[in-house]
Amino acid sequence: MTNTAENQISCSAVEGFEQFSRVYVPLGITADFKTVVEDFVVDERLPFDLSGEGEHAWLQIEKRNNNTDWVAKLLAKAARVRSRCVGYAGLKDRHGLTSQWFSVHLPGMEEPDWSVIESDEIRIIQTCRHSRKLRRGALKENRFQMVLRNLTSDKKALDKRVDERLQCIAEQGVANYFGEQRFGRQMGNLAHAAEMFTDKTLRLPRNKKSMYLSAARSWIFNHILSQRVEQENWNHRVAGDVFILNGKTACFWDDDSADLEDRLKRGEIHPAAILWGEGELASRGQVAEQEMRVVDENPVFREGLREFKVQQMRRSMRVIPSDMTWHLSGDELMLAFNLPAGSYATMVLREIVDISEAER
Repeated sequence: MTNTAENQISCSAVEGFEQFSRVYVPLGITADFKTVVEDFVVDERLPFDLSGEGEHAWLQIEKRNNNTDWVAKLLAKAARVRSRCVGYAGLKDRHGLTSQWFSVHLPGMEEPDWSVIESDEIRIIQTCRHSRKLRRGALKENRFQMVLRNLTSDKKALDKRVDERLQCIAEQGVANYFGEQRFGRQMGNLAHAAEMFTDKTLRLPRNKKSMYLSAARSWIFNHILSQRVEQENWNHRVAGDVFILNGKTACFWDDDSADLEDRLKRGEIHPAAILWGEGELASRGQVAEQEMRVVDENPVFREGLREFKVQQMRRSMRVIPSDMTWHLSGDELMLAFNLPAGSYATMVLREIVDISEAER
C-alpha cells in the first residue's frame, strides 16, 4: 500500500466504530449477544409475489452458521451453472439463524435436485419459479428476532430505563449508520479499498471489488451522518436537504412545502445524505458544503470511487423500526422488529446496550 493510502485510512479508521456519534445517551447497560445461534434470527420479506413461471428458480433457504456467498456457490454447483447465474438480495450474517431468498438462472434446464445442498446447517424452505433474477437490495424488509442475555447495569430500575429507551426508538428511530460488519474485521475493508484505489496493477474478484467499493463510500456516509447527529439535526429539516421516502429510494429536494415538517414527524420521509460517486450533488447550500467537506477529507476514496464509476446515490439518515416488540425478563431481553433492506439491526442494539459477542 502506498503512503497516500496509509495516510488516508490511518487516522480515522484506527479510532474504530465508536467514533460515530450516538443519538441517545448510553444507558450503561452491557449484554451478551449471539450466545447461541437462535439468539439472532433474520427472515427476508420480498416486496412482490413470485409468478410460479419463468427461467429462474427461486429458493427460500434457512442457513445456520453459514455465509451467503457459500450457499450461493453450493447452488451454482448443484445446478451446474456459473456463480453469476445465482442472485440474492443481500448478505446475511453468518453467525445466526437466517432465512433468505436466492435465484438461479436455468434457461431451458430441468430443475436440479436441490436436496444435495441440504445439511444440518442448510435447509430449503420452499422453491418457486419466476421470470426475473433476484437483484441486490430487492427486499421489502428484514424481520429480526433477538435475545440479549446477562444484562448488567450499575444503576437501579433497569426495566424502566430499557422500556423508555425502546419506546423512544420505536417512535423516533435511530441513525441509519452502516454497521461495523460493512467494514470488515478491524476495519480491514477500508485498507483494502485504499490499496485497490492506489495500486493500478491490482486484480480482484468482482465480489471483493464490490465489497471494498461499498466500504469506502459507507465510511464517508457514516462520517457525514455522525456530524449531523452531533448537530442534532439528523432527523430534522436543514436548508438544502434532500429527502427520501420511507422504505424507498426516491428522493426529492426541499421545496418549502408546508407539510414537510409534519411528514418528517410522522416518519413518512427522512433527510438523506450522500453516498459518494459520479454525478451531480443533489443537496444545496450548507448541507452540500458540509457533505463536500467530509468527502474532501477522504481524497483517496473520493477519487477512487469516481475512477471506478460508482454512481452517486443517497441514503436515509434515519431508520425507524416497525412492528417493534420487546419483553424483558430478569436479565434477558427479547426483541423483535422490522427494518428496510440495507439497515442494520446492530445499529438499533447500539442505542440500547453495549453488546459483547461470543468468541468464534
